[in-house]
Amino acid sequence: MAADNDNKKLQFKYQIWFSRRAPGKAPANQPYDQNLKAIASFATVDQFWAIYSHLVRPNELTGHCDLHVFKHGIRPMWEDDANKDGGKWIVRLRKGLASRCWENLLLALLGEQFMVGHEICGAVVSCRFQEDIISVWNRTASDSQTTVRIRDTLRRVLNLPPNTVMEYKTHCDSLKDNTSFRNTIVR
Repeated sequence: MAADNDNKKLQFKYQIWFSRRAPGKAPANQPYDQNLKAIASFATVDQFWAIYSHLVRPNELTGHCDLHVFKHGIRPMWEDDANKDGGKWIVRLRKGLASRCWENLLLALLGEQFMVGHEICGAVVSCRFQEDIISVWNRTASDSQTTVRIRDTLRRVLNLPPNTVMEYKTHCDSLKDNTSFRNTIVR
């Protein structure tokens, strides 16, 4: 039986995080990581499905909240050593599409479909009132060949129409951008 479990072992161990911003509180008055909670870890396919089958789907989440799936040891924060020189691909979704896209993204991430090795740090689904946002975080924003591969794979696994607008934003730019707070993109 142990050999069977070895076949289901993922290339990386992952951690699931959840965050919710309290209504009515300005983000500047609240440390970002105060509401960031690690909720589960997994290293095998079976562990993933055991956890995932009990998670609330993004379409069912209310308010201003995020689900993060990051490689173990990487916190879903710009300042984390693995993230500080990186960035993220951002895809904005109409309400109602996030659950399907999120599951497709997670399966592609865990199945190593991006084929960029250690470069991907994690993925986030951000549920907002008017839209949902999916992002894939990577380590090295300056590696354009890798960021293009991530974009193209993301477009394929989410089955996005060719005219879908995708934005790449470095974490360094996000830190300097006064219109953004944490991993939220404000219009």
